[in-house]
Amino acid sequence: MSFSAFGEKFTRHSGITRLMEDMGEGLRTPGTVMLGGGNPAHIPEMDAYFQQLLQQMHDEGKLTEALCNYDGPRGKSALLDSLSGLLREQFGWQIAPENIALTNGSQSAFFYLFNLYAGRRQDGSRKRVLFPLAPEYLGYADAGLDEDLFVSTRPNIEMLPEGQFKYHVDFEHLHIGEDTGLICVSRPTNPTGNVITDEELIKLDALAQQHHIPLLIDNAYGLPFPGIIFSEVRPLWNPNIILCMSLSKLGLPGSRCGIIIADEKVISAIGNMNGIISLAPGSMGPAIANEMIQRGDLLRLSEQVIKPFYQQRVNQTIAVIRRYLTADRCLIHKPEGAIFLWLWFRDLPITTEVLYQRLKQRGVLMVPGQLFFPGLEQEWPHTHQCMRMNYVPDSDKIERGIAILAEEIERAHREG
Repeated sequence: MSFSAFGEKFTRHSGITRLMEDMGEGLRTPGTVMLGGGNPAHIPEMDAYFQQLLQQMHDEGKLTEALCNYDGPRGKSALLDSLSGLLREQFGWQIAPENIALTNGSQSAFFYLFNLYAGRRQDGSRKRVLFPLAPEYLGYADAGLDEDLFVSTRPNIEMLPEGQFKYHVDFEHLHIGEDTGLICVSRPTNPTGNVITDEELIKLDALAQQHHIPLLIDNAYGLPFPGIIFSEVRPLWNPNIILCMSLSKLGLPGSRCGIIIADEKVISAIGNMNGIISLAPGSMGPAIANEMIQRGDLLRLSEQVIKPFYQQRVNQTIAVIRRYLTADRCLIHKPEGAIFLWLWFRDLPITTEVLYQRLKQRGVLMVPGQLFFPGLEQEWPHTHQCMRMNYVPDSDKIERGIAILAEEIERAHREG
């Protein structure tokens, strides 16, 4: 038995598959320190809120309604109405329900959008997705139907006080050519916690419009919800921008609800794809989100509960890292958002892939950096010097994991 070309591509082992397998294995292994996955925190106040909300929805018959009926291929119309109204009111964007479609998670949204705009065209030409600022989310890397679908640009690195640094778009070397079909950037960025500046985003938008291609912004951690963003920035949308959002980092990853905000032509295409591939998006997440908007809770909880929780947790984690690892051993990307810290071991004598394997043997799961550079065409030692860690776990687990990390780094320096 043999697979098609599609089958061969999508049954290969990939970075995102390894990450999810490690997460599953770690959750089943007592004592494992899970610093590698992307699961959001179980914030006690949010967990209690969801339990209360679901009970009220059950009592009102709204859970049964969501579970026992199909929605349309663009998703639950009640959420499309309430969310478009919220965004008009919050940001003044000229958005109607026809500008929004839901998907079964953001990963599905990226698969749809990358393959809508990149790959082989009917005229025989090929288009690619441009990531203007690597490193980027490893879940993008295998989402293309065609091979060699992605290209990325190395960043400029700004060194900051207290052993921190920040990536910036290198516009001087950013190439947008005839084969560029889509520009994609995440804000805040998984894995680094970087937030590209308003000026950088506006410049990318202008370049996209100049070349008549869309700008896709992955806003899974950003504003207005879940609001895990610690720098003062302005959200941006216009009809040339495709904005992707999610309910996962609100604390609802199991709802698998992605949100696409775009021009009506794009949304119509997404609705068609949903209908063909899955009939309709799931209903539970949208039903919950609609209730949160109707009750005025979505933005309130994002600002007053979710953002402060992560901001306090990241500050605590950096303090722990610095107790075990000096700036000479470990540089930290400035934490501006998302739920990760990006660590740069500039003088490490081994690759972070080797470090990952050593940590895994000792029950600590992190993610090696080379997985986060999809489409980078030239070898760059920096890709093998970085690791991503999730700062969500309880402080005692974080300290135990960092203590082991520090021991392995010192061991590598002794051996090197």
